[in-house]
Amino acid sequence: DMVFRAQESNGFGDGKLETLFLLLRGLPFQSIEPEYDNAGGRAVNVQALLRWDAQKRRAYVRLSGPLQGSAVHRFAFTLDLRNENWEIRRSFTGPAPVLASLNLRREVGAFQLLSSARDRLQWSAGGELSHRDYRSVTPGAVFTPGLLAAGFELKQTAQIRSSLLRVPERRFTLAADASSQAARLWSPHPQAFEKLQASLESHWFPRATGRDYETTGWIRAGRTFGQPPFDELFQLGLERDNDLPMRAHIGTRDGRKGSAPLGRNYLLASWQTDKILYTNGLTTFTLGPFVDTGHITDPAAGLGSRAWLVDTGAQAGMRIFGTVVAFSYGKDLRTGNNAFYLRLLASD
Repeated sequence: DMVFRAQESNGFGDGKLETLFLLLRGLPFQSIEPEYDNAGGRAVNVQALLRWDAQKRRAYVRLSGPLQGSAVHRFAFTLDLRNENWEIRRSFTGPAPVLASLNLRREVGAFQLLSSARDRLQWSAGGELSHRDYRSVTPGAVFTPGLLAAGFELKQTAQIRSSLLRVPERRFTLAADASSQAARLWSPHPQAFEKLQASLESHWFPRATGRDYETTGWIRAGRTFGQPPFDELFQLGLERDNDLPMRAHIGTRDGRKGSAPLGRNYLLASWQTDKILYTNGLTTFTLGPFVDTGHITDPAAGLGSRAWLVDTGAQAGMRIFGTVVAFSYGKDLRTGNNAFYLRLLASD
């Protein structure tokens, strides 16, 4: 026998409490994140972000839905506008002079086609048109003319994700992901580049039922060919617009981005276990240790990491209304720096 209960997300949320939480959850970070799901009962979703932080303003909206009513193909339109102040430093704390600084303005419009025709294989493909310019530039020894290339950029994107291994009786899964971004930038000196990324992620529930001691581990790698502009560099560290976390390296200092390692090529690995401390069906509290290790390189002076980075610590989480409020403490085993950080994560 099997009992299946589906809980669809509809509108702004089920009830006033959920609606208010989802809308206002970003207030501590000077932002709001309105979402509207299943518009007209057609599985059309809208996600948005408005951030008024004076150092990193951002307006973002994403519209997605089924392509011609298909259950396996979806489309997505994205508009992303940013105005950010950057100061390149070696650390987010302690003595760390500014090596270079600038103000970045970037506008992006993108279209994406996504497919989940097979249960073990998903893919997406799309295009992106963007424009960037830099103001109040203090180049120092970091910013080269190639990094500060301004103008319009046209990019082609592709991604594939595959479930490599499923062991239901052990509640273990292993998945792989690969993506490509090929772009050309029209500036006074036109340039082209290619960004390749790949990842391997494992997910394990050691107990026969429930989510107690949920364990995840992953390895990610990225490599860039050609000359990318500054806003296309990878970053290892905690920052609200970054998805490559090193949890003892914070990507902002005095509100300005640039205090986490930046570069063209990286390798990053992470492991984490979560113990459930309390749950009541609506809210779940977890706590567990983590280890992050990574390395990032770039030929420009002042960028990249001088050595392998190793961070360890603990992360506490509160899962509510499809969101995880995560508070982490990380210690950099090379420098001894301590980092405390609060962020919002999507819950599976």
